[in-house]
Amino acid sequence: MPFATGFALAVSLALSSASAPLQTQGLMPAAQSPKEFVESYFADVPIMIKVAHCESRFRQYGTDGSVFRGIVNDLDVGIMQVNEYYHSSTAEKLGLDLYTIQGNVAYARYLYEKQGTAPWVSSEPCWGKYKTKPSAIVATVKK
Repeated sequence: MPFATGFALAVSLALSSASAPLQTQGLMPAAQSPKEFVESYFADVPIMIKVAHCESRFRQYGTDGSVFRGIVNDLDVGIMQVNEYYHSSTAEKLGLDLYTIQGNVAYARYLYEKQGTAPWVSSEPCWGKYKTKPSAIVATVKK
């Protein structure tokens, strides 16, 4: 893990609330890639693994260590490209930090449980073909 990425993760974890109810996944092991983290976190909802791939190519941080931002909309942040404008206030109320991989995927799960894949409709041309084919998603992810 690059120093800047590790440092950013350590700082965000130190500053985040210990009582975050949805952040139960814990620290990402150093040997685990962001892709592996997402695959593990969303093992029960494989379409979200495809969403993460399509939205960010499994990137939480840029090469400079800052949070990965959307190319089309720079208010979309992190591995799940959660939009700051619409979701930062709710994420904060839930005790989730959208700038950490743990907080970003936890908030994405919250959104998915409330709205399904609707918040990621703009990238549906990429992941939509897997929407009704769970076995195809698993087979693709294992490659």
